[in-house]
Amino acid sequence: MRQSIGVFDSGFGGLTVLKALLEVIPEAEYLYFGDTARLPYGSKSVETVARYGCEAARFLEQQGAELLVIACNTATALALEQIRAAASVKVLGVIEPGAQRAAEATKSRRVVVIGTEATISSHAYQKALAALKIESREKACPLLVPLVEEGWVEHPVTEQVAKIYLGEAFGDGFGSADVLLLGCTHYPLLKPMLHRVVPEGVALVDSAESTALAVGELLKSAEVGHASKRPEASMRFFVTDSAEKFRRLGTQFLGQEIKDITHVDLKE
Repeated sequence: MRQSIGVFDSGFGGLTVLKALLEVIPEAEYLYFGDTARLPYGSKSVETVARYGCEAARFLEQQGAELLVIACNTATALALEQIRAAASVKVLGVIEPGAQRAAEATKSRRVVVIGTEATISSHAYQKALAALKIESREKACPLLVPLVEEGWVEHPVTEQVAKIYLGEAFGDGFGSADVLLLGCTHYPLLKPMLHRVVPEGVALVDSAESTALAVGELLKSAEVGHASKRPEASMRFFVTDSAEKFRRLGTQFLGQEIKDITHVDLKE
């Protein structure tokens, strides 16, 4: 029996987590749920995000998921505990693994975190890093997600915007920070450009990659899902809005064609 892993996001960004998971655990069965009809979660209340997250968790369990990955920074920041309480399987979020990797990577014990407005104002990364005795500065970068979704990952406008955000983040006495933690699942697409823009000697830590490695460690320690190594993962996708739009936009996040998409209506 191979492991069945449920991955949940408000839309497309979580596909970068799925892409990283495919590299770490290529033999699993993946069930991806994108709540595309109700995105973005960033502008919603904590109660609403928790309700949506719990509905998604229950849905993925009904589909057979034996482990859940909340591949959404907002849902992890605002509702991880509520989702864990509603689920009957183990649930991992993206924030703890990202903070853990950043803490391991920094020599100066200072980390810059970039993310959406909602993730940054929750201070979830700052709290997770503080628990690891790391000082952090958080910077909301609200323009980056729409630019990524526009496909402008190497556009001069995007590079200029990133320069301004990072100039502010690493300025004012925070120049000794040596790690940039990407606290949004859209940002891995910007990695090549961000490498050019960050100050010299700054390492990039990607919460999508960190989460995939944490899931890999978890499965290794449980010795689950390694009985039948199959070369290719199976993937099924469930979305609450247009399957065609998800296929079109999602391909750039996953880095491969998206095939098996089912439109679902979650009952409020």
